[in-house]
Amino acid sequence: NRCNDGAPPTPEAGRRIASARGGTTMSRRLVMLAVTLGLAAGSLQAQTTARDPWVRATVPGQQATGLFVELRSPTDARLVGGASPVANSVEIHEMRMDNGVMRMRAVPALPLPAGQSVKLSPGGYHLMLTGLKQPLKAGDTLAVTLTIERDGSKTETLDVRAPVRLLPADAR
Repeated sequence: NRCNDGAPPTPEAGRRIASARGGTTMSRRLVMLAVTLGLAAGSLQAQTTARDPWVRATVPGQQATGLFVELRSPTDARLVGGASPVANSVEIHEMRMDNGVMRMRAVPALPLPAGQSVKLSPGGYHLMLTGLKQPLKAGDTLAVTLTIERDGSKTETLDVRAPVRLLPADAR
């Protein structure tokens, strides 16, 4: 390689030529960045998402409340539990009519079918926070960690920040 004037290239001229050609170091860095971002996007797509979480406000002395949220998993999974610093336990509960009587019971897990939204709402499935360590006032925000199981053994955690609010009937 020679410069336009016939002289051999200086190290600086060599760097400029490599840079003008795209440079192998820069190309390698861009390829590695694209691969890394692609892998990160793939792992993000494999996670369950939470939409519109909220917790029902309590009154002084109340020891339990409900957390409501819409969950969506890209693959078949199960919600198997949760934890929060303001409660002794977080359990999955189901409410349903049984011979004309509304009954509530704990369930060990809640299926999250692939690609479908599962809504936890008042009067249906919800997360019951029991053994509350403090009253929960409207306007507060509560941290809850949900545990999701895949393939019978793999687990992931989903950190949720849920605002505390009143039910419409409570607002009277």
